[in-house]
Amino acid sequence: MKILLVAASAALLGLASVGAASAYDGTNCRAPGNCWEPKPGYPDQVAGSKYDPQHDPMELNKQSESISGMEARNAQRVAHFKKTGEFVYDVKKIPAE
Repeated sequence: MKILLVAASAALLGLASVGAASAYDGTNCRAPGNCWEPKPGYPDQVAGSKYDPQHDPMELNKQSESISGMEARNAQRVAHFKKTGEFVYDVKKIPAE
C-alpha cells in the first residue's frame, strides 16, 4: 500500500511539472515559433537610433577585395595548370609568360 502511494505521488508530481513547464515562457508569440519581442525601450526603427551599427564602408569592402584577389590567384593557377599540366600552389613560383 505504501509503495502504491509513493508511486502515485511521484506520477502526480511528474504531471504537475510537465504542465508548469509548458504553460508560459515569458514571451508573447505572434505565431508558433515567432516569439521575438524587443526589450523595453528598444526603438521600432533601428536606423538613426543609438542601436544603429553605422558600419564603415571601407571595413565592409575588405572582404570583397580579398575575395577578388583570391579569384585572381586561382585564375593564374588554373591557367598554368592548363598550359603545363603541373599544379603550383604558390603563385610567386609560376614563371612569367
